[in-house]
Amino acid sequence: MNYKLCIIKVGGAVVEDEAKLAALLSEFSAISGPKILVHGGGRSATQMAARLGIESKMVEGRRITDAEMLKVVTMVYGGLVNKNIVARMQAQGINALGLTGADMNVIRAHRRPVTNGIDYGFVGDVDSVDGESLAALLQRGIVPVMAPLTHDGEGNMLNTNADTIASEVAKSLVGHYDVTLRYQFEKRGVLRDADDPESLIKHITPQSFGQLKKEGVVVGGMIPKIENALKAVEKGVARVFIGETMISEEE
Repeated sequence: MNYKLCIIKVGGAVVEDEAKLAALLSEFSAISGPKILVHGGGRSATQMAARLGIESKMVEGRRITDAEMLKVVTMVYGGLVNKNIVARMQAQGINALGLTGADMNVIRAHRRPVTNGIDYGFVGDVDSVDGESLAALLQRGIVPVMAPLTHDGEGNMLNTNADTIASEVAKSLVGHYDVTLRYQFEKRGVLRDADDPESLIKHITPQSFGQLKKEGVVVGGMIPKIENALKAVEKGVARVFIGETMISEEE
């Protein structure tokens, strides 16, 4: 029987709010056994870009990343946000290690080709995750804190969706652990009405996901989040949750 591993993905709305971050890290420190934190930081990147006079452009929750925006996200995700979380974890007795995909060659990706006329720029689609190296860190009691950045093996950093990072990391560790993946963010879960926490959708399957998109219930950044959750389940991740919403292959 594989040991249990908990992978938590947390969005920028949490890690960029001191009170929410403190609450998250308190809960995270209470999780026993091996664990990984994957973080976003899009709001901080958008704010920093604005200060530098760089326009932020998004398509279905994914950031268009030209050469100047790549500098911003590398600085913010791999530096400011990541190291703040690592330092806060060390203060709570968690032996954390901040990583981008370039560190230890842990996540290799390729630059996304122009799709439907959209040039995403320096955005990476994951080719491989070195689950063996991550498992070795976990076995030593180290807690990886992963930024949403990968590399192409040719000297280029790539901006990669944090939900995708979490899903791909979870899939890479299925052979080593009984993996639970949780996407945590500021809402209770996937809601039919974004302003009504009681409108929680408790269970989503591929079939119901298609219908929810068609109805316009699921839009923007929630689309890639659910897509990545479904891919993780398909590849053997034992349990996937978006807030309190369970994601599975079947009813």
